[in-house]
Amino acid sequence: MDFLSQLDSSLLLAINGWHSAWADQFMYAYSSKWVWIPMYVSLVYFIFRNLHWRTALGCAVAVALTIVFADQVCSHLIRPAAERLRPSCLDNPISEYVHIVNGYRSGRYGFPSAHAANTFGLACLLTWVFRNRALSTFMVLWALVTCYSRAYLGVHYPGDLVVGAFVGCVGATLCYWLFVWIFRVTPPPHTHGSSFTRKRLRHVWIPIGVGVATMIVMALPVW
Repeated sequence: MDFLSQLDSSLLLAINGWHSAWADQFMYAYSSKWVWIPMYVSLVYFIFRNLHWRTALGCAVAVALTIVFADQVCSHLIRPAAERLRPSCLDNPISEYVHIVNGYRSGRYGFPSAHAANTFGLACLLTWVFRNRALSTFMVLWALVTCYSRAYLGVHYPGDLVVGAFVGCVGATLCYWLFVWIFRVTPPPHTHGSSFTRKRLRHVWIPIGVGVATMIVMALPVW
């Protein structure tokens, strides 16, 4: 356990230590929840555009349940029991070595990461439902960069992020099978990757495009 804790701290300081003014701006903005609202709206549009409205509504509920599961398990079940201080917390001895961006330290405890749980939960659920390579790849990369941004900002150890991602994927899997059972949806065949082939999926590039455009805007050195 001591070895894993030291490794976690070393990785955190390595990620947090590779900083620049531009990266500070980008990672701080990327880690915000509100900046992704346009992408979330485009995902809702994509879901309702490709599924019958009742099935789409069920999928939207499954997304909401996944987020609630991930957030509650991380923030209200594991964190109070683990009580692991964030690297940025002033009560943590490592905090004096952590680069803080815009005075942002977040809360007191950070294990596991709710950001990692929520983003990987969403990515995993959409992968289960649509089995589309382009969408799945984008969502997983989006979740990975979100995790990196949390370590970059010094508010989570890498171990917080790994466990958070695991919680999110577990919640997404449970909610997906609940969605399949309630709405009698036939799971997509694994042999062809999707029950909706890339040709049949409509407007899959809209959420991807909105997400990429959001990243480009955040990367512009004008903030």
